Amino acid sequence: MNFTVSEITQQVAQTARDFANQYIRPHVMEWDETQEFPVQVFKEMGKLGLMGVLVPEEYGGAGLSYYEYKTVIEEIAKVCGSIGLSVAAHNSLCTGHIMTFANTEQKKRYLPKLATAEWIGAWGLTEPGTGSDAGNMKTTAVKDGNDWIINGTKSWITHGKSGDVAVVICRTGEPRAKNNATAFVVERGTKGFSAGKKENKLGMRASETAEMIFDNCRISDAQRLGEVGDGFKQSLKVLDGGRISIASLSLGIAKGAYEASIKYSQERHQFDKPISSFQGISFKLADMATEIMAAELLTLQACDLKNRGEAVTKEGAMAKYYASEVAVKVATDAVQIFGGYGYTKDFPVEKYYRDSKLCTIGEGTSEIQKVVISREVLKG
Repeated sequence: MNFTVSEITQQVAQTARDFANQYIRPHVMEWDETQEFPVQVFKEMGKLGLMGVLVPEEYGGAGLSYYEYKTVIEEIAKVCGSIGLSVAAHNSLCTGHIMTFANTEQKKRYLPKLATAEWIGAWGLTEPGTGSDAGNMKTTAVKDGNDWIINGTKSWITHGKSGDVAVVICRTGEPRAKNNATAFVVERGTKGFSAGKKENKLGMRASETAEMIFDNCRISDAQRLGEVGDGFKQSLKVLDGGRISIASLSLGIAKGAYEASIKYSQERHQFDKPISSFQGISFKLADMATEIMAAELLTLQACDLKNRGEAVTKEGAMAKYYASEVAVKVATDAVQIFGGYGYTKDFPVEKYYRDSKLCTIGEGTSEIQKVVISREVLKG
């Protein structure tokens, strides 16, 4: 693996950094307080190619690698985890699923609009009663001539209310049967497809999370992605890439909290000294720096494998698991370094603290990552 950061990666990092500082940073707490999902910001990012980082240029995307993708998510998450999360979900889940498993006609229809953020994408796997137990999903798609009729509810869906198009995984076989799920693309405005409850969350509050409800929603067979029965297998492959997204998101949050802690510890004085001079603080900073670097190396390894088209299940799970736990630990220590001020909304670390926890839950909990990793290492 080459550790030299390429010129294109540096350029993309600067573009994302400048955009985040100019258009996101001034509104971070306002959006957090009101839980506003700022759609126009994503439209502007679409103009810069940040909403179609991995999409080939022939479909209107930037055609870049996972190194640049990691960098985009990280730079945005340093400023606001919510916006970073939505960029990640749009790029890797909805767009990524279509990019990987759609036929040419479907790609031509959906990818150009997603890559430019003309359309915002959603991805529906999770249900109220089936989080990690996705094989027991209740949302069904029943064949009716050349159409499919979808019934059920998807929950915890990023952009479940505002998304213009959604990839939805539905059960097309018996519960827990092998190959019992199929993926479909459903456009907003389709009769029988509506938004349900929007969640009131601890963190990531500017990233919309809502239910998607299907009530006799009729779609054409032309909206099926891949073969009947391949939906769950497709989802696992999509989540392999999605875990790189969450690892990158975790890195951004951790780095944001760490950089704020460095700055504050050098400015804050107690006993006539900056608090960074005290071992209790300096050792926390040392732990933060070391753990962030370890998480970054795991993430870069997963990006490298993904770029080369190699299996990334184990490495992606390792990166996601470790980086998300590091984000929580670093954000927790950041609040401690800030002391009482860290517990207020006048300083940034309380938001990093709230946002970080989602990283250990979304796109597979830390416990599920351990299941994935242990299965891989026990294969021999």
